[in-house]
Amino acid sequence: MADQGQTRPTEPLPDWAVPAAAPERRRRRAWPWIVAVLVVVALAIGAWFAGEAIARSIVTATVREQVITALDLPADQPLEVEVAGTVLPQLIAGRLDELTLSSEDVALGDAFTGDIRVVAQGVPISGGAMDAGSATVTMDADQLRALLATIDSFPVDTVDLAAPDVTVSIDVPVFAAEIPVGVALTPVADDGDIVLTPSEIEVAGTALSAERIRQQFGLIADVILRDWTVCVADQIPAGVTLREISVQEGAVVAELDIDGAILSDSALQAEGVCA
Repeated sequence: MADQGQTRPTEPLPDWAVPAAAPERRRRRAWPWIVAVLVVVALAIGAWFAGEAIARSIVTATVREQVITALDLPADQPLEVEVAGTVLPQLIAGRLDELTLSSEDVALGDAFTGDIRVVAQGVPISGGAMDAGSATVTMDADQLRALLATIDSFPVDTVDLAAPDVTVSIDVPVFAAEIPVGVALTPVADDGDIVLTPSEIEVAGTALSAERIRQQFGLIADVILRDWTVCVADQIPAGVTLREISVQEGAVVAELDIDGAILSDSALQAEGVCA
């Protein structure tokens, strides 16, 4: 008889009674997704820049063609067109934030020629007025002489530049002789005109005051001391106004304001008239 206190050995459960182990879950790797996202982003950026480049090219080419046609410039006229900022959002908004055009030796009128730079803000794409506009015309001595030649009796052949003045030499008849008088003329803008006002007079190397000139030359002094006025209104569109003019480093720089409505108002696009 077996000992009642003896422990019987434990027998293993049969295979059918053992629950099957859950299969080990495979970890999904994240890096393929990251790469895919980066590829999509890269393609989107590339497409954006390609679209931006195409849009900028179309806008600048269109503006250049229209300006050359409007100003009747040669087809090969060097004309730089710059659009500030990103073009596509501006096209979507229907307005260019800032447009800059620049070219050399542009004839604005029969006698008004120079290097021109135009800056326009808020330019509508589908018509209407722009927010603001301005232009800078830079003339060398020869171009200034061509403009001043429109003034009767002006000694245009003696014109030179000595900042901040335009200098001329006037031959003043005194008895049987003629005395050359050097006159420094300061240019100012006055109601859209260029006015040259004597600022310094020199006779035989000596600077003289206006009073001394009147004492020496009498009534003839009016020829020396007079203001010279040149109208440029008939050389530019009616919607463009001369605001400021100065002599800087061997050139005459004219600053002009452009009426924003000039883009849609034919009256402002027409040639101006001298008063």
